[in-house]
Amino acid sequence: MADWTLKGKKALVTGGTKGIGLAIVKEFLELGAEVLVVARDTKSIQGRLKNSANLFTIDGDLSDSHFRIQLANKVAENWDKLDILVNNVGTNIRKKFIDYSEEEYRKLFEVNLFSLTEITRLSYPFLKNSTAASVINIASVAGTFDVQSGPPYGMTKAAIIQLTRHLAVEWASVGIRVNSISPWYIQTPLTESVLLQPDRLQKIIDRTPLSRVGQPEEVANLAAFLAMDLASYITGQDIMVDGGMSAKGL
Repeated sequence: MADWTLKGKKALVTGGTKGIGLAIVKEFLELGAEVLVVARDTKSIQGRLKNSANLFTIDGDLSDSHFRIQLANKVAENWDKLDILVNNVGTNIRKKFIDYSEEEYRKLFEVNLFSLTEITRLSYPFLKNSTAASVINIASVAGTFDVQSGPPYGMTKAAIIQLTRHLAVEWASVGIRVNSISPWYIQTPLTESVLLQPDRLQKIIDRTPLSRVGQPEEVANLAAFLAMDLASYITGQDIMVDGGMSAKGL
């Protein structure tokens, strides 16, 4: 039986300086992985995390095609393989569908979906070299249900879930597993504006059997498991971290 560890694993985590991404980075480092974090500004985590000697950072905008090439080169400089890819970077603009400008929904697709797609494609040679790699896409329950988070956001997350299924099948023969995690409302900077609204928070809690919002660490724990060799027979899955919301229904 494999051990509960990521020792010796090389991991790339996008959007890893706050919220779910930061929790994943902390968990990976504590479990012994070497972690390369990419975000617009990584100064807040440099040298401040446990086992930070295993932490590498690069600052940039993943929606910039030139930076994505730079990132791939950085991976090549650091390592000859990539064992774990966590696609976490994402954003949202919440409003009614008819109120979006074309620029706004194109931005959501560029940040949430197109950058993820291209980073995953560019990472393929490094993942293939691992022979036991794990890709973990952070999606959302908004990709499956209407959770009043705005249609374009839900559209991007639905596409990520479907991409996960396709790549799990296509890349299985070279030893790359691909799964997605779909959180419900988690206490993060991205959800703060919603959770600070008492009426909205109460509706969320009422819809959740566990009667609370989730914590970033509760998503990170699942990401760590999916990254481990212990999860070697799990691929093509979208796993909801939702306090039972999806089981309850209306």
